[in-house]
Amino acid sequence: MKKYFVSIILLISGLSLIISPFSPKALASQKEIVMIDLSYDSVQIHNRVAGFILEHGYGKKIDYVFADSMPGLLGLERGNYDVVLDLWVDNVPEWWKRNKEAGKVLSLGNTYPDAPQGWYVPTYVIKGDPERGIDPILPNLKSVMDLPKYWEFFKDPEEPNKGRFYNAPSGWVCHSINKDKFEAYGLDEYFIAFDPGSGTALTTVIMRAYQRGEPILVYHWEPTAIMGTLDMTMLEEPLFDQEKWEENHGCAYPKSKVLKLINADFAKKNPDIVTFLKKYQSTLDKSNRALAYMQKNKATAEETALWYLKEYKEDWMNWLDDETIRKVEQAL
Repeated sequence: MKKYFVSIILLISGLSLIISPFSPKALASQKEIVMIDLSYDSVQIHNRVAGFILEHGYGKKIDYVFADSMPGLLGLERGNYDVVLDLWVDNVPEWWKRNKEAGKVLSLGNTYPDAPQGWYVPTYVIKGDPERGIDPILPNLKSVMDLPKYWEFFKDPEEPNKGRFYNAPSGWVCHSINKDKFEAYGLDEYFIAFDPGSGTALTTVIMRAYQRGEPILVYHWEPTAIMGTLDMTMLEEPLFDQEKWEENHGCAYPKSKVLKLINADFAKKNPDIVTFLKKYQSTLDKSNRALAYMQKNKATAEETALWYLKEYKEDWMNWLDDETIRKVEQAL
């Protein structure tokens, strides 16, 4: 009898090693995919679009963890976090170079084509807006080199003998870059580089001028909610040249690479996730529109991701097989 009970106990113990949710194999299969939410909205939206598909189409568990840039990226490097979409790697060049060369973090390609930044005017300044009864104000304005001829249309209310250019807030790297550009282009004789004080204040002044149909000259970048809401035109600059950039920033900004990154060890263990994320692709226009939707509707990142999945259904259907498509459609 004792031998019988010992046999039963051993059998149960053996089975528990096979089916226990705490066995290494089970833990590996149940491990959450930890996606890094950085401080800007576009990464949170793209994380949740991909996360929704991974959760409902692939049966994965997703955890979104907020982190500032460097703590989050160090966590990705160490394997504490697994994936981040929409990372501007040119903003962290030393970290990216080190991890790319060491093979600790892998790129799965661009989230969307390289992101631009530069100097913008509302499109109605150049082309007018018939629906709003606005005639073209400066139909021949194409380049920053044209600005000395037109400074009076952008008059600074505090120094009316010069035009006003709304710069990035002080403290941003691009603030000093734009001031260098002013000198390189000889615009400091004609314009004041005005500090709006904050990104929110910059957005506010653009919206106010746009609603009034007034000319305004501003620094901005894409993707952003305001670029998805308003029709803006970037002025041409001399093509980017590395030597000129290092000398005095007297050329266009280099396009910023926006990549999908994954921890290398995690990638080796999850080839299905790698295959999907390599296919994941957006555009600047779609990202701008998603950000505009989020702002206009005061939507969460989750709500915006659902809107995105419904709005751009054909995109993600091209990334998935029929069975996975069916599961995602059911969840939507």
